[in-house]
Amino acid sequence: MRLDRTCLPPDMAAGTFAARVMTAEGPLIIGMIGGAAFDMTPAFGTMSRWMEEETPAAAIRRTGAPLAFDLDALLANSAHDARDPAKPWLLAPIDLQAVKAAGVTYVRSMLERVIEERCRGDASAAASVRLEVRGIIGDDLANLVPGSAEAMKVKAALVAKGWWSQYLEVGIGPDAEIFTKCQPMAAVGTGSKVGVHPTSQWSNPEPEAVLVVNSRGRIQGATLGNDVNLRDVEGRSALLLGRAKDNNASAAIGPAIRLFDEGFTLEDVRRAEIALSISGRDGFTLDERGAVGAISRDPAELAAQMICAHHQYPDGAVLFLGTPFSPSKDRGAPGMGFTHREGDIVRVSSPRLGALMNEVDRTDECPPWTFGTGALFASLVRRGLPRP
Repeated sequence: MRLDRTCLPPDMAAGTFAARVMTAEGPLIIGMIGGAAFDMTPAFGTMSRWMEEETPAAAIRRTGAPLAFDLDALLANSAHDARDPAKPWLLAPIDLQAVKAAGVTYVRSMLERVIEERCRGDASAAASVRLEVRGIIGDDLANLVPGSAEAMKVKAALVAKGWWSQYLEVGIGPDAEIFTKCQPMAAVGTGSKVGVHPTSQWSNPEPEAVLVVNSRGRIQGATLGNDVNLRDVEGRSALLLGRAKDNNASAAIGPAIRLFDEGFTLEDVRRAEIALSISGRDGFTLDERGAVGAISRDPAELAAQMICAHHQYPDGAVLFLGTPFSPSKDRGAPGMGFTHREGDIVRVSSPRLGALMNEVDRTDECPPWTFGTGALFASLVRRGLPRP
């Protein structure tokens, strides 16, 4: 895998970014503005603490220490197969924040979840069930406002036909599905391996925009995510969601957080397009794209359902907004749809956010997660840096 400046937004010099870099001494949090880099670690210690600032972008020049590093060397060393641990590499750009995800927020992905449920995890039945589901439900649910009177009428009609589903409930009902994707500090960054459990026979990436939200519910910026999913496991039972979603190296986030400033706001996230490309050792290729704006619930509404009077996250949270599409292109036998194979190179990209690149491997072959909250605090103490 090769990481270079094509992984960065073309307008990077005009934007404001936050990243985390692992060094031989420990992780640094870095601010980038106007093409210059600043070490934010002495001022804040952690990314979660920095995001508690009213305007994190404005804090870069005010509190950051100028930092010189070779960006090309940093990117190249972030690729897992070329990494020298004695040199800096990119981490996931978050640390103590809760890692949350919203599910079934797009009609395409909602219908795929219904298909998983009716297939009971059997990928070979997906093509015929997909046609049956679309014949009954169609694609016109895209214009429904979740929780509206019209949506409740659709629900009543589907219940009467025996076609109601738990996925339709969260797709068009009043309450969003928001679940824990992984533990704080467990997400991997660009260039690292992502994991698929070896028992799964039907897995896929989920390319998503990811909001960065502080403890007060203020959205401070956005990045990209890959919510790796085991479709056969979730299809067997929704109660297996944790097993389908939370595995070693199954959450990738990066390459950096684009902070909100005068040139980039939540409206730019709403207008963004997410692209996915996959290339396999077997010669398989896939290219798809989808609009964040096709989402059935506004990103601000999802963030408000995540952090509110009933749910608090004192270290902040990041929120995967859901995937605009689930890959369904046949790989191998006709009608079998898509599933990952070891060695797949997955690229999730959006022009204003850059590109998140990872290679797929078995969860037990990916590097184990060993650097948690305790290790972070020990590192900060050792370096005499502030803790939250």
